[in-house]
Amino acid sequence: MAASGGPTLQQLYSELNKCNQNGDFSRALKTTNKILKNFPNESTAFHCKIVCLIQESQFDLALKEIKANSDLSSGLDFEKSYCLYRLNKIEEALKVIENVKDPGPKLKELLGQVLYRLERYDECLVVYRSLIKNTSDDYDEERETNLSAVIAALQLWDKQDVNDPGLREDTFELCYNKACQLIGQCKYKEALEKLDTAEELCKEMLEDTEDMTEEEMEEELGVIRVQRGYILQLTGKNEEALKLYNQVVKSRPSDIGLFAVASNNIISLNKDQNVFDSKKKVKATTAQGLDKKLTAVQKLCMKFNTALLQLYSNQYENCRKLLNTLKKDQPDNETVYLIEAALAIREKRPQKAIDILTDYSVSHPECSSRVKLTSAQLLLMQGQMNQACIVLKGLGNDQYRPGIVSLLVSLYTNIEDRDSAIEILDESVEWYKSERRSQDELNILLRANTAFKIKNGCSESAIRMLEDLRKSNPGDMQTLAELITAYSKVDPKMAQKLSLDLPPIEDLSVDVEALESMPYLRKGLRQDVQEKKDTNEEVVTSKKKKRKRKKKLPKNYDPQVEPDPERWLPKHERSQYKFKWKNRQKQNVGKGTQGAASTEPETAKPTSMPNSPRPGTTAGAQASPSGPRQQKPVQASKKKKKKAKGKGGW
Repeated sequence: MAASGGPTLQQLYSELNKCNQNGDFSRALKTTNKILKNFPNESTAFHCKIVCLIQESQFDLALKEIKANSDLSSGLDFEKSYCLYRLNKIEEALKVIENVKDPGPKLKELLGQVLYRLERYDECLVVYRSLIKNTSDDYDEERETNLSAVIAALQLWDKQDVNDPGLREDTFELCYNKACQLIGQCKYKEALEKLDTAEELCKEMLEDTEDMTEEEMEEELGVIRVQRGYILQLTGKNEEALKLYNQVVKSRPSDIGLFAVASNNIISLNKDQNVFDSKKKVKATTAQGLDKKLTAVQKLCMKFNTALLQLYSNQYENCRKLLNTLKKDQPDNETVYLIEAALAIREKRPQKAIDILTDYSVSHPECSSRVKLTSAQLLLMQGQMNQACIVLKGLGNDQYRPGIVSLLVSLYTNIEDRDSAIEILDESVEWYKSERRSQDELNILLRANTAFKIKNGCSESAIRMLEDLRKSNPGDMQTLAELITAYSKVDPKMAQKLSLDLPPIEDLSVDVEALESMPYLRKGLRQDVQEKKDTNEEVVTSKKKKRKRKKKLPKNYDPQVEPDPERWLPKHERSQYKFKWKNRQKQNVGKGTQGAASTEPETAKPTSMPNSPRPGTTAGAQASPSGPRQQKPVQASKKKKKKAKGKGGW
C-alpha cells in the first residue's frame, strides 16, 4: 500500500504515462523509482524502469538492475539481449536469444541484427526472409533494407550468388545496397549507375530535412563517394579514385569506419610511393573503436597494407612482428607468407624466401597458383631451372594453360631436356581433348606441338597430330602446308601428293620482296639471294656510262708553256728561293716541339769559313756539317670578320 498522504499507484502510473507521451524519460525514470519504492513487487514499473534506462543509453545500469532483480526480470529477454548488443557483447546477446523457446517478432528482429554483426550472413538471410513473409507493419521498409544489406554482404564478402528477391529500389539505402551487390558480381558499370541514382535519392531526402547544412550533406554523401572510388580503383582509373578518396578524407567525416576505409584505399593506391603520406593515413586505420565498425575482411586488409607499408619504409622488425601476429590469427592465409617472402627478399635472403613458400605449398596443397608461381619466379632468379619446372608442374590443371605450357617448354629446351618438353605438350593436348575446352586454344597447342616436334626430328608423331587438325578444319591451308613439310622429311611421295591440294600460284598474291625479308628464311637462302642481288648491282653499275667532267684550268693558263715542275713544292724548298738572314729569327718561331728552345742563340751571326785546311789535317775535316733544312713558316691568311646580318647584331 502507499504511504499515508502519498500518491496512489494509479496516480503514479498516470504520471508515468504522461512522461512516456512527452518523451521525458528522465522524469519517467524518477516516477518508476517512486513506484518501486512504495510497491517493491510491481513488475510493470520495473519493466518501465529498464525501458527508461535503455532510452537514456544507460545499458550497463539496466543490465545490473536485471541481474539484481531476477524475480522481476522474467520476460525481459529482449531488453537484456538488446543491452548486451549495444555494449558490443554480441556472443552473449546471441546466447540469451537462443535460450528463448518461442521468440516473438521483436526478438527475431534483434536476432537478425546480431547474426549480421557476427557475419553469419546465411542464417541472417533466413531470419529476414521469414520476417518479411510473416510480418506486416510500419517497419516493412527497414526489413527490406536489412535484407538487401545481407544479400550484398553475401555477394561481396562470401562470394555467394543469391537469387534476387525482387526488392524495391525507391530509397537511398535500397539503391545503395543494390549497387554493392552488383560490385560483388563484378558488374561495375551497372553499379556506377545505381550509385548515381542513390546519390540523387539521398540529396532529395536531405533537402527535405530541416536544418541540414552543406557540410552535413557532404558527410552523408561520403559513403557513396568512397564506394564510387572503389569501383574506379577496381577498373584501373586510379587518379579519379584518388580524388574521391582525398575529398572524403579532407572533409573529416565523423564516421571513423568511413574515414578508415578511405585512408586504407589511398594507402593501397600509393603502394611504394608517397610513403610519408601513407604513414599519416595509416593512423586512421588503427583508431580506437574501429573494430566495431568494420568487417573481418576489411580489418585484415588494413593489417596487410600496414605490413606492406612497413616493408616499403624499411621497418623490417615492425613488419616481422606484425606478420607473426597475423600468423597466429590467420595461420592458413597465404598473403601472410607472401609478404614474409617479400621481406626475406628485401633482406637479401632469396633462399629463405624460397623455403618459406615451399614449406607453405607443401603444408597447404590446395593453395592458389600465385604462391607456386611466385616460388617458381624466385627459383628462376636463382638459376634453379629444374626446381622451377617441378614447381610449375605441380600447379594441377593450371599447368595446362597455354602460358604455363609455353614457359615449361622454353625451360626444358634451355636445359636441353627435349623429351620432357614434348611430354608436357602431349599431356596438354590430351587434357584439352578430355576436358573439351576451347577449340581455339587446343588448335594453338596442336600447332605448337607439331612445330616443336618437326624441329626436333619427331616428324611421324607430328604428322598424326596434323592429320587430326586437318580433319577438324579441312580448308585450313596453313595446316596443309605444315603437313606437307612434315611428310617431306619422312615420305616425299606423300608430300608431293598432298601438294596437289594447294591452290595454284596464279591465285595467290605474293609479295616476293616481303617473303625474302622474312626472318624465318634459311640463312643460306638469304646469303644466296644477297649474293645475286650484289652481282646484279655490279652489272648494272658497269653498264652505266662514266660521266665526263670538264677540267678546271688555272687563270692565265698558256698551253704553249710547260708548267713549273716545282709548283707543288713549298716556296722555301724551291731552287729559286733566296734565303734572307733577317728572317731567320722568324723562321725559328714555331719550329720543333711546342715550347722547345732553339739550339742556336738569338745573337748568333754567320762566321767566315777558312779558305784552306790547316797543315797536317785531312782536306775537309774541319768543314762544318750541313745543318737541318731551314723552313719558312707558312703564315695563315688573315680572315676578315664580317658583321652578321639580320636582327640582333652578332
